[in-house]
Amino acid sequence: MSVVERLSSLDPTSWAILLLIAVALFHVVPYLADPHRIRAYPGPWIAKLSDIWLGKVAADGHRSERVHELHEKYGTFVRIAPNHLSIADPDALQVVYGHGTGTLKSDFYDAFVSIERGLFNTRSRPEHARKRKIVSHIFSQKSVLEFEPHVRAHLIQLFKQWDRLCEGGQKGLSGDEGEGGWRGRDGRVWLDCLPWYNYLAFDIIGDLAFGAPFGMLVACKDSAPVAISAQDAMAKYGKEADYEVEHFPAVQVLNDRGEYSASMGVLPPHWRPLVKRIPWYSKGNQAVQRLAGIAIAAVAKRLASGVTDRRDLLAKLQEGRDDNGNPMGRAELTAEALTQLIAGSDTTSNSSCAITYYLAKNQRVQEKLQKELDEALAGNDDPVAAFEEVKRLPYLEAVINEALRIHSTSGIGLPRVVPAGGLEVCGRWFPEGTVLSVPTYTIHRDKSVWGDDPDAFRPERWFEQDKVAIQKTFNPFSFGPRSCVGRNLANLELLVIVASIFRRYHFVLEKPDAPLETREGFLRKPVECIVGMKRRND
Repeated sequence: MSVVERLSSLDPTSWAILLLIAVALFHVVPYLADPHRIRAYPGPWIAKLSDIWLGKVAADGHRSERVHELHEKYGTFVRIAPNHLSIADPDALQVVYGHGTGTLKSDFYDAFVSIERGLFNTRSRPEHARKRKIVSHIFSQKSVLEFEPHVRAHLIQLFKQWDRLCEGGQKGLSGDEGEGGWRGRDGRVWLDCLPWYNYLAFDIIGDLAFGAPFGMLVACKDSAPVAISAQDAMAKYGKEADYEVEHFPAVQVLNDRGEYSASMGVLPPHWRPLVKRIPWYSKGNQAVQRLAGIAIAAVAKRLASGVTDRRDLLAKLQEGRDDNGNPMGRAELTAEALTQLIAGSDTTSNSSCAITYYLAKNQRVQEKLQKELDEALAGNDDPVAAFEEVKRLPYLEAVINEALRIHSTSGIGLPRVVPAGGLEVCGRWFPEGTVLSVPTYTIHRDKSVWGDDPDAFRPERWFEQDKVAIQKTFNPFSFGPRSCVGRNLANLELLVIVASIFRRYHFVLEKPDAPLETREGFLRKPVECIVGMKRRND
């Protein structure tokens, strides 16, 4: 009897047993063979055999915390997947992510591709160099200063809304503006500040990237148009033609997309087509398409406007040329605009919310910051602080940095693949193809760098600790050739936003002892932050 005949004659139970044996061998054989020489490193036993452990941790939304707990238990080196080693040592940053080491992004980033590969998710070194050449000049300090008036205009719009709510709060009124509404009590307006920071960040990046805000601050609502057919909308770029759109809550779409992509990315590529059929992942895949649709609709609207003299991000992307003098095509232009939308909205709103939480929780720090702001901006009646006025205020900078340390916008270890010839990291050698990462969340809590109280929000540590060690460890924007290209814009936004808001308003927490609850996809996002707010001059 042939092998085929024998197999066809098996009953369902025998088939199930064979399948289990095959699956076991598929995972056990590589573990025993140990091609990447990491079998001796500690970690959860299931993580040594399968990507399921990291996939579940990522989907649960608390990857950074779980990996941090493992490092506290096992030490510097922890195996978090069959071919993924997490290294919690600041010395590893420059080797794993720095210039000249040859490491490449792993297939984790394939899960973030929607329209086509952009600056963030391309894994090709030559392609990244080409894209970065086009994009990097847009975010030079000189170029970024051209964007400041737009940031100021939207802050003024936020202040109009918040001043109105503060007035209502003093009278004990309530309303439904913002997610969850607001209510007045004890001379303050009580609200969730996170949605308002989302509105601000989306309107700023909409204005900067696409020539017009999404209108969230005016509407007090999370909503953005999504192109139903990406192909139709892109085909009509630059034309005054109708294309179908529908409106969705952009922030929720962005959150769903981040959690989906970060969870899908840790799974093996051959699993992903099947996993997409699972309902939770199917919802996330839909969010990927909707987020792309938001960018496509915004680009189409901007190009159809006929405006040619506006100096926004899209105009600068259109002007960009590679080494051969070639501009970006439609799909590439849209992919880069989508990258700017994601990077310029989520990070700013999450960080602003976290800073507000920690300052509301630590009244001494809030008062100290406000004293510095009052002295530096004395005699200035403009409600929005100018970047030139606040860019060198030491305590303001320490407050922002301390919040970015504790609430790292991206706290996960970003995976990199060891190049041909292998790589030595922290005295250990790893062969080609090994995936390594350095968890920002964990090194931002390294007691040898930050002192014995790394979980405390204490900006004074930035004046006390070893500045060389801090510079080597602080990692809010990553290191090396794949570091955040928009860090100059992020710095300008945070300095102006935080200075202006805390000069104008005073905040307290509704529940002073409650932690800042978060969920994590690619970025760590606060879930909510209920504060009591009032004008400082009231």
